[in-house]
This record gives sequence, C-alpha cells and structure tokens, in this order.
Amino acid sequence: MQKQKEILRKPDWLKIKLNTNKSYTRLKKLMREKGLNTVCEEAKCPNIHECWSERKTATFMILGDTCTRGCRFCAVKTGLPNELDWGEPERVADSVAIMGLKHAVVTAVARDDLKDGGAAVFAETVRAIRRKNPGCTIEILPSDMKGDYESLSMLMVSGPDIFNHNIETVRRLTKRVRARATYDRSLQLLQRVKNIAPQTPTKSSIMVGLGETKAEIIEAMDDLLAHDVDIMTIGQYLQPTTKHLFVERYYHPEEFAELKDIALEKGFRHCESGPLVRSSYHADEQVSKTSAQRRIKYMKGIEQQENKQLDISF
Repeated sequence: MQKQKEILRKPDWLKIKLNTNKSYTRLKKLMREKGLNTVCEEAKCPNIHECWSERKTATFMILGDTCTRGCRFCAVKTGLPNELDWGEPERVADSVAIMGLKHAVVTAVARDDLKDGGAAVFAETVRAIRRKNPGCTIEILPSDMKGDYESLSMLMVSGPDIFNHNIETVRRLTKRVRARATYDRSLQLLQRVKNIAPQTPTKSSIMVGLGETKAEIIEAMDDLLAHDVDIMTIGQYLQPTTKHLFVERYYHPEEFAELKDIALEKGFRHCESGPLVRSSYHADEQVSKTSAQRRIKYMKGIEQQENKQLDISF
C-alpha cells in the first residue's frame, strides 16, 4: 500500500460544471438498455457531457467491464472476466446509429485470459459499425495484447481509421503505474501497426502529474516519434480513489500549452494537451482526409466482395 500523504487540492482550472442535460440523460439510459459499457463512464471522464451531447463522439468499452490487469491509475474494476458476448458488436453498432455518432472509439478491458486478447470480437465490432454506420469514423484503442502480433494483424484487417495505444507515462514510471504492460512493448506495438498499415494514423497518450520530469516527457515524445506515431495527447492524471496513485502535482494550463507547442515542433501531426484532455478528447478532429478516403475504399471493397459472392451463388 502507498504511504499516507497530504492529498493535493484541485486547482480552479480543474473544477468544471457538469451539464447533465436531456440529451446526455437519454444517451446514458440507452447505454444501460443495450447492456453496454463506456470508458467515458468507467474512467470517470470529465468530458463525457461535451463528447456525447455536442461533439457526437463516444468511447465504447467492449469485452466486458472487468479487466485482468490492475493498473494503479485506472478506475476500471479488475478480476476474472465473464465469457465473451458475441452479440456485443451488433449492439455497439446499433447504439452508434441511434446516438448519431460522427466518430466512435472502441476500447476494451485487457483480456489476458483469452488467447487472442479479444482481437476477434474487437474486429467484428469495427466491421459491425462499418456496416450500419458507413459515415462514422472509427478509432480503436486496444491493450498491448501481450505482444501477440498475429492478434494485432487480425484486428488491423478490420480497417480502423485511427489506431490508438497509450504508453500512459514515461519510461521510468511505467513499472509503478502500469500492470504487466511494458514501455518498450507498447512502442513496438505502435510501430508494428505502421508496418502493417502505413497509411493508418497512430496515436498515443501520456498522463502527467505522477512524478515525471519535463525532460522525461520530451524523451517520451522522441520515443513515440521514433516509432512513427502521428498523434499525441497529454492530460492531467486525476486520482480515481484513495487506493490509486496520488497526484504528485497539478500542471498549469500554460504548461500544457507549452508541451503542445513542443510536440508539434518535434513533428507530431496533431497534439491535444490540457488539464482535462483524455486519450479520446476531440478524437473526431484527428481523422485525416487520408483516413476518410481509405474508409470509402474499404466500403467499396466490401461491396465488391458481396456482389462477387452473389454472382457465384447464381
């Protein structure tokens, strides 16, 4: 257990007024009726109302609500997961349609109990969203899948618009912050995605306020760029419960602005950096024209395959 220490008070720039309007309440009810989980709720994201009601984006958490890992920063519960729910992909796709989403993020709990890490269900969820919502862009945010690149290839065949995998923190703090995951394995996973699908934008995120130095943050930027990562997000770590890691310090908005400038000067195509920024914050703005063109090509390919199958059947 971590030693007792004085808990830092949140600064004014982290105090927000929740906008629980009718639109948000309706969407939350929909999630419960469909038996779906969202990381927006599980991770206590401070931007949930803006994303759901105004930006028409949401992050779905598939493969259940129980993670096989116990990272010391994360509010998602850990334990022994339930059996796979193969009806989940269609329910997610239906919800994307009902919510009228422009951009859907699909993430998942870590499923180290599964040989493929859940890649098959992940891929089917992407395909289901594509079939029922061809105008919606899709971002995937998987675990490192234990470094199983066969499972990664299975996932990439589904054709996501953005591949997101978070290194979460700087190299020195990884062992203390993350469970089972390693800094280098995450970097290798991001690089492997570029090798498989060079045109797919890759993205990663770090939290600050865990005791890292500015030099270590810049080192993490360099490491991500060295592995061909296109997009970076930087946000303030907020302690979910007293059982999780303490906040060592709160960064001022001006410091986040400086980090964004550094990231863009170094060569990232896009960077979101701010106290309330989370991995999927303003994710809809990060989909490039290249991704949109690839999505149209992907859908045409699916249509041609279906027509070919019809010809064969006749």
